[in-house]
Amino acid sequence: MGSGQVSNPEYLALLGPDALARYGLPRRITVAGLGVSGISAARALARFGAAVTVVDNGDGDTHRARAAELAELGIETRLGRLADGAKAGETLPEGTELVVTSPGWKPDSPLFLEAAKAGVDVVGDVEIAWRLRDAGTALRAARTAAEAGPAPAAEWLAITGTNGKTTTTQMLASILRAAGLRTAAVGNIGTPIIDVVLGEETYDVLAVELSSYQLHWAPSLRAHSGAVLNLAPDHLDWHGSMEAYAADKGRIYEGNTVACVYNVADAATEKLVEDADVVEGCRAIGFTLGAPGPSMLGVVDGILVDRAFVQNRQKNAQELAEVADVSPPAPHNIANALAAAALARAFGVEPKAVRDGLRAFRPDAHRIAHVAEVGGVTYIDDSKATNTHAAEASLAAYEPVVWIAGGLAKGATFDELVRKSAKQLRGAVLIGADRALIRDALARHAPDVPVVDLDRTDTEAMLAAVREAARLAEPGDTVLLAPACASMDMFVNYSKRGEAFADAVRELAAEQSA
Repeated sequence: MGSGQVSNPEYLALLGPDALARYGLPRRITVAGLGVSGISAARALARFGAAVTVVDNGDGDTHRARAAELAELGIETRLGRLADGAKAGETLPEGTELVVTSPGWKPDSPLFLEAAKAGVDVVGDVEIAWRLRDAGTALRAARTAAEAGPAPAAEWLAITGTNGKTTTTQMLASILRAAGLRTAAVGNIGTPIIDVVLGEETYDVLAVELSSYQLHWAPSLRAHSGAVLNLAPDHLDWHGSMEAYAADKGRIYEGNTVACVYNVADAATEKLVEDADVVEGCRAIGFTLGAPGPSMLGVVDGILVDRAFVQNRQKNAQELAEVADVSPPAPHNIANALAAAALARAFGVEPKAVRDGLRAFRPDAHRIAHVAEVGGVTYIDDSKATNTHAAEASLAAYEPVVWIAGGLAKGATFDELVRKSAKQLRGAVLIGADRALIRDALARHAPDVPVVDLDRTDTEAMLAAVREAARLAEPGDTVLLAPACASMDMFVNYSKRGEAFADAVRELAAEQSA
């Protein structure tokens, strides 16, 4: 294990030598993974006086550079192959009392199986952040010598779902800021959550995006309120089954104190609420694209309305915003806005702040982003639609569509997606390693839809796809990049894929205007 001789023992100096035990942490801790979250956890735990060892099977230049930085904090790092030939990331260091994993490590990883045999718990960085919330407030009070003592730890409003997590979390943060609250969007996005919890900034409330991986490794998390936006098969190779995937998503509701927000159109999310063990008085709050019933938020005549957080909700409703206040106003994005509004209202935010926050919000790149209109055809970049559920929502927002799709399917099937979306399709252009799966689904369920199968992965492939899509499209149509697949067969990530699409559209526009 690591030496524990920390060169920057700030947290010990401020909190005392028993800080680890006070927050339910042992001294000898192994961190699995040398990525962003692993480094964050290792640094924080070392500064509390833990003897930290980081293990990772990688041994490249980047790994070695990161290991050198951690060594300055007294943190031992084991990379690649050990002296006995075993893989560092599969070997539990002797004396380990707790393993802190990076989110992507699978539950059946050899390291975790060895930990289980030794009776050693495995948790994630979110779990560590949750345990250290009060430590963060104590640190801030000690740094400023606050006479009033530590302020209460920021409440967590937590969001998960197969799709829409990041957008909804950012919408929520925008609403909270509009209400004058000190907040940040954290978790599966932005700054590592441990760094936020222990940082110098004081927050009233955090908008926390959580993946199924993070929830799996966060057994003691108890949010103020939580939301599951939707459920569809995803990451099943990691979880092992749809049931296990759903159960990990449902952990976001455990111990909620005010509201469990679910999607009325997705019965599986309501079932998770029914199965959750919550604090007495916590309410189930639905959101729907239709007219809401009591204890729901929904849409009436183009208005987002609240029948959950109002007096006499059997008869009354509160106007929150207009559909036009949501950018872009695609149906699945309206659902995201309603979920964000429900969590904000659960925290006591006034209606005006919901409206102002939604008006101020702009989505990240590559999420149903308008690129250009060329020759009367609109080009939309939704490269972030990396699974079938996301692609279905994206396709439902436009008609007629020339669909650019394909990539790495990650074990997905496409029959249901094509069956539901066939009526929207003017044509399809297929790219990527697993395009044949989509082509076969189109042949079965949309045989009259013209299909272009591009068997190429070179740097000009996306330009060829856009040109083929332009050939199929008619004025008034939308060419939509919604791949329903991961990008790594052809691109570094979905952002690079989206950038390639946008560049290709701009080149097409230049050609047509020449």
